[in-house]
Amino acid sequence: MQLGLVGLGKMGFNMRERLRAGGHEVVGYDRDQQVADVPSLAGMVERLTPPRTVWVMVPHGEPTRSTLRELAELLAEGDLVVEGGNSPYSEDRENADFLAERGISYVDVGVSGGVWGARNGYGLMAGGETADVERVMPVFDTLRPEGDRDKGFVHAGPVGAGHYAKMVHNGIEYGLMQAYAEGFELLEASGVVTDVAGTIRAWSHGTVVRSWLLDLLVRAMEEDPELQRLEGYVTDSGEGRWTVEESIRNAVPTPAITAALYARFASRQEDSPAMKAVAALRNQFGGHAVKSSDE
Repeated sequence: MQLGLVGLGKMGFNMRERLRAGGHEVVGYDRDQQVADVPSLAGMVERLTPPRTVWVMVPHGEPTRSTLRELAELLAEGDLVVEGGNSPYSEDRENADFLAERGISYVDVGVSGGVWGARNGYGLMAGGETADVERVMPVFDTLRPEGDRDKGFVHAGPVGAGHYAKMVHNGIEYGLMQAYAEGFELLEASGVVTDVAGTIRAWSHGTVVRSWLLDLLVRAMEEDPELQRLEGYVTDSGEGRWTVEESIRNAVPTPAITAALYARFASRQEDSPAMKAVAALRNQFGGHAVKSSDE
């Protein structure tokens, strides 16, 4: 199958390599001309034979919106756009309607697999009309892990369902990572366990907490056993916040995911104003000891 691919960053570049290895013709465009196959979006579209399929893999927000606006002027009726970035699902319907005015179809796809996807395959969650999803199935079949189609791929529902599924997936990921991190810290602090790295490595085989995420923690600790080379500063790319917002909107309790998100916020504070207030209150009502800022 022929495919235009916009965005050749960490994910997009590896996706292009996996697709080409699977026999697809991929014409890639990126602002970084060192990795691009063509100098412009227009050049990419010119290389594609109608009806065209273009996969957009750029950061969510204005980069995605501006790319779709430009593609709307370049593509024609009968073409199809796949939005594979981490856009909020709430924007998908607007994107689909905008392109539909020009006769261009739209499919949203949540993509999971990170930098390992080129070798292991990607988890794909698609949203859109059945005919549009089926049209892209040769690409999905190559990107997903080998095996039955339902292993690593789902047509989750109508437009927006793919990104919604990916949003919840990433919210769960927040909670899992936080649980592993808290376990690591407790082992380190205990004074009882002397081989923390070995303990976590042992967990990755035969236990109920084994997972690919745990394997990655083992790998990180092989390179830096006590993780001393890293700062405890963690950003969030949006999906965790959106998951918590959706849980509030639907009155679904998500305490683990919410706590994991707040833990990331706390990691960015050098000196928490809130905890200063707690220290002041404990000192005022109970005369509890406090530390001055110059101690």
